[in-house]
Amino acid sequence: MKRSPDQRHSPALQDPHAPHSSAPPHSHAPHHGHGADGADIDWERLAPLLENEAEVLRPVYEQAAARVAELRPAAGIRRILDIGSGPGVVSCLLAEAFPAADVVAVDSTPALLARVHMRAERLGLAARVHTLEAQVPDQLGELGQADLIWMGNSLHHVGDQRAALAAVGELLRPGGALLLVEGGLQARHLPRDLGIGWPGLEARMEVAAEEGFASMRAGLPGVKHETEDWAELFTAAGLEPTGTRSYLADHPAPVETYVRDFVIAGFARRRESLADRLSKEDLATLDRLLDPADPQGLANRPDVFMLTAKSVHIALGKR
Repeated sequence: MKRSPDQRHSPALQDPHAPHSSAPPHSHAPHHGHGADGADIDWERLAPLLENEAEVLRPVYEQAAARVAELRPAAGIRRILDIGSGPGVVSCLLAEAFPAADVVAVDSTPALLARVHMRAERLGLAARVHTLEAQVPDQLGELGQADLIWMGNSLHHVGDQRAALAAVGELLRPGGALLLVEGGLQARHLPRDLGIGWPGLEARMEVAAEEGFASMRAGLPGVKHETEDWAELFTAAGLEPTGTRSYLADHPAPVETYVRDFVIAGFARRRESLADRLSKEDLATLDRLLDPADPQGLANRPDVFMLTAKSVHIALGKR
């Protein structure tokens, strides 16, 4: 998967389906993926933002892991694949949630996998969190089988999503669970009327990001149009769909420093990636928001918040 947290797209890129739409698409996607218009994304450079995004979205991932524990006894989950792991925030969270399991973080960027190692060491999880450098979907067959597979905002970077899901299904042990994080609601961070510029800035940014995402998808190798009916795609892959849950990440104003830093970094990335899709007036408003000396800027506003929802689609392997 040439790209998702480590987590619809992320913020700053024109990838409304990444972990959070003010973060880079796929905090959880393998390296050097395609940007909104097909440009390569430097995932190594984005690593700090990906890590911060995954921490901001941690409540989403914790709730999703708890849902799996309801479906399958934690003691029965012995091997987990985190496909498109990025820097490993979710990989380590899964290791904590399922203490009997070995977790394999799968990504195509060595520098991101090195961050997985460092995080696992720091958390005392190095004995159970491992890494595997691989390209998805080309090397899916080399990953081995697992009781739980996590794909966080990475599948939409694959041209033929149906074929990729079928290949992932082959990796699930009987009764195993696949968690696919795709879609949800793009994040909001500011009031509709900011007091500067024309009201509705973030809504217009969402439209621009969706257009960029469509361009990104259209430019992927071997792209095939699919209606995003995940239950149907799961069934076609020989899996048993068990429903979709959407989880909130809600950081109300006034936000903590790490959340504000994430919002600022995400807006900076979006200012860069959406420059050709927004009006001069909106770009000027973004410049003010990103000016640390401006009283109306993101660094100084007391009304900055972060609210988003992530959709987790769950399927079980056939017994």
